[in-house]
Amino acid sequence: MKIVVLDGYTLNPGDLDWKGIEQFGELVVYDRSKFNSEEIIKNIGDAEVIFTNKTPLSRAVLLKVPQVKYIGVLATGYNIIDIDTAKELGMVVTNIPNYGTQAVAQFAMALILEMCHHVGDHSKAVKDGQWTKSLDFCFWNTPLIELDGKTLGIIGFGEIGQATAKIAQAFGLNILAYNRSKDFSLENDTCKYVELNELLELSDFISLHCPLTASTEGIINKENINKMKDGVRIVNTSRGGLVVEEDLKHALNSNKVAGAAVDVVSTEPIKADNALLQAKNCIITPHIAWAPKASRNRMMQTAVKNLKSYLEGQPIHVVN
Repeated sequence: MKIVVLDGYTLNPGDLDWKGIEQFGELVVYDRSKFNSEEIIKNIGDAEVIFTNKTPLSRAVLLKVPQVKYIGVLATGYNIIDIDTAKELGMVVTNIPNYGTQAVAQFAMALILEMCHHVGDHSKAVKDGQWTKSLDFCFWNTPLIELDGKTLGIIGFGEIGQATAKIAQAFGLNILAYNRSKDFSLENDTCKYVELNELLELSDFISLHCPLTASTEGIINKENINKMKDGVRIVNTSRGGLVVEEDLKHALNSNKVAGAAVDVVSTEPIKADNALLQAKNCIITPHIAWAPKASRNRMMQTAVKNLKSYLEGQPIHVVN
């Protein structure tokens, strides 16, 4: 059996290995595949099993590789695949859920803390000589924020949202959670479910942890921003499409929103004309919340388990 990984570099830039997958057949790993149908079809060749992270598998591509029986998505989201066509052709598609819960929650809090203390900026200021020249024994270039007693609104209260809340509560934050379904056993003195408008109106910080769907696309928009407190700070480690970037830019530049920190944008890699590049007080990181080695290793282990289960006739994490 021939197995092809279409874009292996993101998962394994060299600090992991592919031995778990190699045990099942002849393995070819491409670090990257250009996003055009001809190259993707060429790289798939006669493989029966393929893995993809972000390389798109359109209907046009899938129709040209009917021998493929299994598609493993090396991520949780699988919108890059024409699921209906895969099902029509009898191709099993699996994904990898819940591999990065703690990593993403940790990163969301790191972004919140950076907006509170501007650690990177102050370190740079010291190295630039500002402390040496200071007349006082200490100095700060931006207001510093204590989290204790503040309110964090979490939009999307699944596993990552809950993990973020747990860390945030340790810092003394009160949690307002908005989610389509509710598990009231999670409520306590510092965490409760509310409707979206109440979350928007009362939160000092808002962190996005919901999937990108028709109902959540552009949920951070001009109308909803206007409902927020003046000086609110917004974090997005979920999906870029949750934010209308032009609206957030204007809110940042007008000081309605005091700060934003995003690990995801509407088009990735980020385009040179992305609106948030023209916004002040905006931290942008290159989609790395999920990427600690421990998290990627869990992803690799689950990919192996997914393929093994499929070959044994009992597929798991099937999305089509």
